[in-house]
Amino acid sequence: MKKNYTLRLIAFALVLGGTSCSVSEEDVVEKAAVSKEKLQQIYDMGFGTTDVQLVDGGYLVEGDIFLTDEQLAAPRDPKFLRVGETEQYRTTNLVSVGTGRTIRVAISSTLPTAYVTALDEAIRRYNAENLLIKFQRVSSSYNILLTKAPSTASYLASAGFPSGGNPYSQVLVNSTYLGSAPGTNYLATILAHEIGHCIGFRHTDYMDRSYSCGGAYTNEGASSVGAIHIPGTPTTADATSWMLACVANGQNRPFNSNDRTALRYLY
Repeated sequence: MKKNYTLRLIAFALVLGGTSCSVSEEDVVEKAAVSKEKLQQIYDMGFGTTDVQLVDGGYLVEGDIFLTDEQLAAPRDPKFLRVGETEQYRTTNLVSVGTGRTIRVAISSTLPTAYVTALDEAIRRYNAENLLIKFQRVSSSYNILLTKAPSTASYLASAGFPSGGNPYSQVLVNSTYLGSAPGTNYLATILAHEIGHCIGFRHTDYMDRSYSCGGAYTNEGASSVGAIHIPGTPTTADATSWMLACVANGQNRPFNSNDRTALRYLY
């Protein structure tokens, strides 16, 4: 029996063989219903409630963002930053870096060897920006672990947001779908996007996900969450940002000038 589902990247949607975000697959696990109460809590946090998935330990929203019940129930600071009208956004939580901090990133042996090369490229992209936050690949004592997503996962990769001044600790990567060698720059784009979530970035096209994902116009609104524009950044759409919600198969998205502005403003 065939079932329809959406593949997204960390909030990053993969386009399979074209521009559609929806594909048909065999043996996909049915999505469990999410209660109206939880959907309201998700909305109150400023997230979209379309296609919310119940996953192990919490909820997957906007394609690749993981939220727990504890996060949904926690009090919220009613503001977040954005860059432009359809530019970079951050959550209320960021990583505490002080005068400088190195985030240690490890990759599980459950992922193919080619993923190590792609992670190194993602780390290189961040470190090349000379930010207060740095990244280093390690084999132990990590802050963030990249590991294999469940084989039945309906997303390409997923991550969460910082808490307590620390980055989110896990990125799940769907190597079952991506395969053993999906292309270094393409995979590095996916991993850099998820690391972006781990340090507090939301999707660039948060206010209209159809910009990168296609389909109908979707303005999820800020709900009770405010928005502050970062001075000096554009107020028009940005077609090449690394934090766009969807990405085409094989596409490479290194940081563009607006991405660099956002990264340097926050870190």
